[in-house]
Amino acid sequence: MLILLSMAVFVMARLCPGDPLRAYYGDGAEHMSTAEREAARERLGLNDSIAVQYVRWTENLAAGDLGLSYQYKQPVTAVIGDVWVNTLILGLVSYVVTFGLAIPLAMFCALREDSLTDRIICRLGTVSTNIPSFFLALLLILVFAVQLKILPVGGAYSLGKSGDIADRAVHLVLPSAVLVLEHLWYYAYMFRNKLVEETRRDYVLLCKAEGISRKTIMRKHCFRNILPSVLVIMAISVPHILGGTYVVETVFGYPGLGTLSFEAAMYQDYNMLMTLSILTGGVVLGCNMLAQVLGQWIDPRMEYEKKLKEAVL
Repeated sequence: MLILLSMAVFVMARLCPGDPLRAYYGDGAEHMSTAEREAARERLGLNDSIAVQYVRWTENLAAGDLGLSYQYKQPVTAVIGDVWVNTLILGLVSYVVTFGLAIPLAMFCALREDSLTDRIICRLGTVSTNIPSFFLALLLILVFAVQLKILPVGGAYSLGKSGDIADRAVHLVLPSAVLVLEHLWYYAYMFRNKLVEETRRDYVLLCKAEGISRKTIMRKHCFRNILPSVLVIMAISVPHILGGTYVVETVFGYPGLGTLSFEAAMYQDYNMLMTLSILTGGVVLGCNMLAQVLGQWIDPRMEYEKKLKEAVL
């Protein structure tokens, strides 16, 4: 899958209109003569066929050389090494807050299934989930940064305060709020439905007959039984939330992998684009594999059901 991804990104990036020399030489590329332009393309290896360029890129990758960033004039590893921590912090904070709120919210709604409170939360959650993240980000910037002036417009930290934890936390409020609002109800609704389905099982009726409260049944029995599914969903959600950070970083000017990806695509910084695509693809595939292994390890019934389906087919 990673090989196919690398081929697709490599070919599409080079077939897209634009001039990668502008990323390397800036506006000076427009004033270059034809001979100078050809010489520059030859130095960067852009005159070879796509197949030759791809083979050379894979050979360099196998040797641990990710190439030079056209835009930053630095090795790709050096550029990524300066910003990947910012994306990790934003993604981790958003991930923890999302599931820290999604699970209690799901239990709250499941305990009040079909009540007025449950219906209102479901409607509001559906609306918040379907608001485009870029529009929600601009709306929050307008309210809290422009009108109220209580939060910064963007960035990961103020100038000269990269080591100030409090300053970084303030800059995380708006980007993480967008990510949480975008994903919170999506996962809370999934957990709610699984809990509601679990309450239909026979053992729940037996627990009620024994006088056990609905809240205790939900917390100690129903949630414990759906926990394998919850953990699998949490593992699969990592690339989902990571993809959300890419959009949010671009809107807020947050220096992270998302901003680098946008700039690499816009300026045709091929080496940077390839590295970020493979890195993101690896995270997605790794999380999907982890979710499958984790689910089968925690709940052997999943493997049994898989073998049963294969036997029937």
